[in-house]
Amino acid sequence: MSDYTQFVQNLPARAAAPEPAPARPGNFSALIGRIEEAVEEETVAIRTDLGFDIKSSNARKSRYLYELTRAMKGVGESNFLAEHRDGIKRLREKLATNEAAIRAHLNAVSEVANLMQNAIQRSEADGTYSAGEFGWAR
Repeated sequence: MSDYTQFVQNLPARAAAPEPAPARPGNFSALIGRIEEAVEEETVAIRTDLGFDIKSSNARKSRYLYELTRAMKGVGESNFLAEHRDGIKRLREKLATNEAAIRAHLNAVSEVANLMQNAIQRSEADGTYSAGEFGWAR
């Protein structure tokens, strides 16, 4: 192997990996507020806007979840969470409402899909090969 020490001497010193900045209470409160706003907007849009872009809304929520995860790193959880208990409780309630709206939307989509599937099957079936035509079905 070659000796690279002659080249390493001229390189700048390696910097240590930066430590994550400690989360500040104001930043955490603002982050919770942004998440609450995004969840509320999505809930209303799911209920009212037929052209709502759920994909971009999910991307936005994922980005906020990432920010929340980063904000929580290196935080003394017990004291910090006690300070923000009300905001976290509000967020949890809004997420439960959002989940209910999403479930209702998915159930409606599933019901419409089932109706369409049944209509297609009825239109394609002319009764020629059904068990009822041969007197076997009761």
